[in-house]
Formats: sequence, C-alpha cells, structure tokens
Amino acid sequence: MKTFKKYYPLPAPPEEVYLALTKAQSIQLWTGAEVEFTEEVGTEFSFWDGDIVGKNISFDAPNKIVQQWYFGEDDEPSIVTIKLHPDKKGTSLEFVQTNIPDEDYDDFTSGINEFYLGGLADFFEVE
Repeated sequence: MKTFKKYYPLPAPPEEVYLALTKAQSIQLWTGAEVEFTEEVGTEFSFWDGDIVGKNISFDAPNKIVQQWYFGEDDEPSIVTIKLHPDKKGTSLEFVQTNIPDEDYDDFTSGINEFYLGGLADFFEVE
C-alpha cells in the first residue's frame, strides 16, 4: 500500500474551490460526467459513473474534506484528505491519499493528476 501526496495551485479562493468540490452541479461541470454527491457526513458518492466511489467522512468548510475511497472489498479503506490553504494566487490544494494498492498506484495517480486535479484546474482557469 502506498500514499500519494500532491500540492496543487488553483487561481481561486478556498471558498470557491471548496464549493467546486462539494456541490454536485459544480463537480459535474469539472468532471464532465455523471456525479452523485451530497455534502453530508456518512453519505456515499460516485464520480465518473462509478469510476471513483466512496464515503464522506468529514467536512470543515472551507478548509478540509475527508473521504474514504473504495478500491476493492478486500482492501484497506483508502483515505483521501483534501486541505485548502489560502495563498497569494488563490489556493494551494493539498491532496493526500493513503492505502493505494501497489499494483494500482501508477495508473490511479496519473488519473488523479490528469482528471481530478487537472479537471479542477481547467475549471478555474476558464472562468
């Protein structure tokens, strides 16, 4: 099992980034796909028609979101912690994910970079 950590600059204040990560309509805009998401602890969510599924663990607007992402039934829960730090250009998003299965690590993290973080960056740069 591996951990992935990345800082990602976004040209918008933390409040806006937080909304983009927690409102289903916004998530749908930057993922470009069907989304099921409710900003409520204990609810399950689905991005990209089920490519990413998990459960919301905690919300601390506009600073932090903690989620559990599912890999397989037998795997340890994978915890994703997203922290939004204000900085001069807007927000430094800190993305940390634990317990990524070794065999999935390269594919999964390249997907996170390209689609999840990349989609978010495109969303804010268009505005």
